[in-house]
Order: sequence, then C-alpha cells, then structure tokens
Amino acid sequence: MKEIPNEQDSLRAAAEAKLARAHAPKQMQRPPEEILHELQVHQIELEMQNEQLLQLQVELKKSLDCYVDFYDMAPVGYLTLSREEMIDKANLTGAALLGVERNELPHHRFAPFVAMEDRDRWHRHFQSVLKRDDTATCELALQRRDGSRFFGQLDCLRLSKADKTPAVRIVLTDITERKRAEDVVRTQEEFFRMIVENIDDFLAVLDLEGRRLYNSPSYAKLFGSIEAMKGTDSFAEIHPDDMEGVRQAFRETVRSGRSHRLNFRFVLADGSIHYMESCGALIRNSLGQALRVVVVSRDVTERIREEDKIRNLAFYDALTQPPNRRLLNDRLDQAMAASKRSGRYGALLFLDLDNFKPLNDRYGHSVGDLLLVEVARRIASCVREMDTVARFGGDEFVVVLSELNENNAESIAQAEIVAQKINAVLSESYVPTVQKDGKETTTIEHHCTSSIGVAIFINHEVGAENIIKWADIAMYQAKEAGGNRVWFYDAKA
Repeated sequence: MKEIPNEQDSLRAAAEAKLARAHAPKQMQRPPEEILHELQVHQIELEMQNEQLLQLQVELKKSLDCYVDFYDMAPVGYLTLSREEMIDKANLTGAALLGVERNELPHHRFAPFVAMEDRDRWHRHFQSVLKRDDTATCELALQRRDGSRFFGQLDCLRLSKADKTPAVRIVLTDITERKRAEDVVRTQEEFFRMIVENIDDFLAVLDLEGRRLYNSPSYAKLFGSIEAMKGTDSFAEIHPDDMEGVRQAFRETVRSGRSHRLNFRFVLADGSIHYMESCGALIRNSLGQALRVVVVSRDVTERIREEDKIRNLAFYDALTQPPNRRLLNDRLDQAMAASKRSGRYGALLFLDLDNFKPLNDRYGHSVGDLLLVEVARRIASCVREMDTVARFGGDEFVVVLSELNENNAESIAQAEIVAQKINAVLSESYVPTVQKDGKETTTIEHHCTSSIGVAIFINHEVGAENIIKWADIAMYQAKEAGGNRVWFYDAKA
C-alpha cells in the first residue's frame, strides 16, 4: 500500500527547491535598489497576510463559541458514545436530562441511565446502530441518578472515520409529556370504543360527500357486514320519499356546522322498512375547516309502531277500524274548513241499523260484532277516499262527505245518491258464522236494513255539534217513517 507523504514533508521539499533556484547562477545581477524594493513589497505582503490570518482566527473563535453555545444550550441532549457504550461527550442539556454534572459523564456507561425493563431492548438497539449507516430511533424509559424517571426518544447515528473506531451520536429528547398525552388519548379512545361497541344506537362517520368511513358494530343488525359498508353511499338505503330532506339537512350541516335532528325511513335489502331518528354533527380540523360528519342514529321502529297502536286506540274504533267519535270531530272540522275555502257544500250522514238487536239477542255479541265489521266495510266501499266513515257507537255510523258542489240542490242530489247506495248495500243479506256449544260452527243468514239521516252544511254557518244533531234528528225521522230509508234534515219542518 503506497504511503501518503504528510503535509510538513511536502512543504519542506518545496522550500528546498525554491532555495536552490534562488542560489542558481544568474547571468545578470539586478540592481540593489530593485532588490530592496522587492523585499519591502514582500514584507508588506507578509504583514497583510498575517493581519488577515489574525482576523480569520478571531472569526473562527467566534464561530466556535457560537457552535459551543448552540451545542450546549440546545433544547435536546447530545451524547456521543463509544462502541463500548461509554459516554465520551455530552452537552449541558444531555447532562441535565440525565441528572448528572457534565464533567462526571465522560467514561460513564450509558446503560445505568436506562430503566431496567428496557435495558435488553437498548443493548439490541445499540448493536443494530453500529451495523447501519442511517438514523435509528427508539423510545426508552430512562432514569436519573436520583431515581426519577422520564421517557426519552433516542435518535442514534453511527459516526465512522477511516482513522478512528466507530462512535454513536445520540440526540436525546424528553417525550414524557407526549407519552402522558398519548396515554390519556389512548384511555379516552378505549373508553369511547367500549361505549360505541356496546350501545344499541348507530354511530357513523361520513366524509363530506356522505360516504361511510366508519360504522359502529350495531350496524351489523341492519346490514350484516360492517366492513362491506366502508366507502358506500350513506343515502342509498333511505326511502325515496325521505331522500331529499335528508340530503338537504346533510349539506346544511357541512356548510354551517349546525346539527339537524331528522326522522326518516331505511329500506333494507329484504324490503323491510325501519324508522330512524338521527342527529349529525360537523367535525372540523385545527384550522376550522370541515373535515367529516358524525351521525348518531336510533332505530325507533318499535316506538313508531307503539305510537300507531296508541293512536289507533285513541282515534279508531277497535272493532270496525273506522275513526271513532274523537277523530270524527276532527275530520268534520277539516271538512268544514275545506268548505269555507272552496265554497262547496258538505254533508253528514247518520246511520242506524234497523234490525240489529234481534241478532245480538239470539246469537250473542260475538256474532253481532262480525256483522258490524261487515257493515263498516260495506259503507267504506260506497264513498271516496277523501270522505270519512266513523263508528259513532253501538250500531250507529257516521259518514262525512266533503267538497260536493257549490250549488245546494246539486249537493243534496249527490248526497242522496251516496246515501241510497249505502242503504242498498246494507240491505243485502249477511251470512255470519255461528259456533254452537263451543264446538260446532254453522252459517246463518240475516237481513238488516238501515235508517239514514242527512244534514247539508257549508262554511262555518253552524258548529260541528249542531250538524251531527241535525243528522241524528233526520235519522230518527227516517226510523219513525218505517226505517230502511234516507231522510234529509229540514230546519223549517
């Protein structure tokens, strides 16, 4: 291997060569004045170079002092370790983090500053650093000389020079607060995860276009696979009639951040419908920009069904299903309000069955109930969807006809047609099934006509109670006339 001459030998050889050239014989001698002048110029040049060298030394010292300041006062610790894990150098911050005076650190092993549970991991990490050329990072529990602990992040890099054994430079950062914050966040995440995964409500995280990013496990009850839901359109299963309202509320939440409480229907793959109650909230990033939307929903299908049952019990006849007297009053008020708006007449028909009591007395109330159900069905088949059929009580029914005609005579004629149609269909024979002695069943044939009283009304000339009263009077007049007929109320009679 060829030896490389050192710098001092090279300078000496160059100087000797220059001296030899200076003493070489000259053909002509230069004048002394010229030689003196040249020497003076060289002297001045040397003085100027010396002055520049002194200035460079001053600047170099300033840079060195600045480097030392930055090194010692850096917010992180700097340590240099030998390949035997001995500390060679450390800045003031590094010494302070380890709780030791800096002059005590050189030739001190680093391992005692590592918590016992992390020492094996530290040794393995250090050995791996010696074998690589890039930075390697690890996080360790460290302990000071006084026994207090902190968490440190160690960014380690091997330093290698051709004429020196490898060393390891460590940048040591105190991450205790970060670790504590991470533990708090981890605890909170675990807490909320337990809540989310065990509640019956449905929690979804959506992007700003409404695509699903996360769905709580409770969604499996509706959709089966939760994983398959990721990235899908959250509006896809919403009932078409509810779709636009939900989309509009979502866009408003994204735009303004204002939450909306909604009720809508989900149509699942099997065709079943679930009623949902939802509330969405906007999540923003650190700059206040919209990031995603969190939606909490609740399946209120059972509640809606129970409410419907209660509503039916409150407003509909339990036996025949048409509205009861309470709902009848509301429907009559609506018909009167419509009459006021349109200027059209309405009519109220009051029906009473003529031959119902004998059936009840002979065969019992169960057979009578079957006949009443059939009566309600037959009456409903004779009127429009906009009209109302209600059971008034016992074997009495009421029909409200809305929006007949602007002309009184024409309205009376229309009401007459409907009333006669009802009377005719109710006069047809009934064939209920009768059970004898609790075992045998047989069918019987029963004929039952009706007496119908009709009252015409318009606007709000009189109250609902008066209209019902008029029709009731007309119905009794039909009864007194022999039944099985239609009778119109006449205020002048």
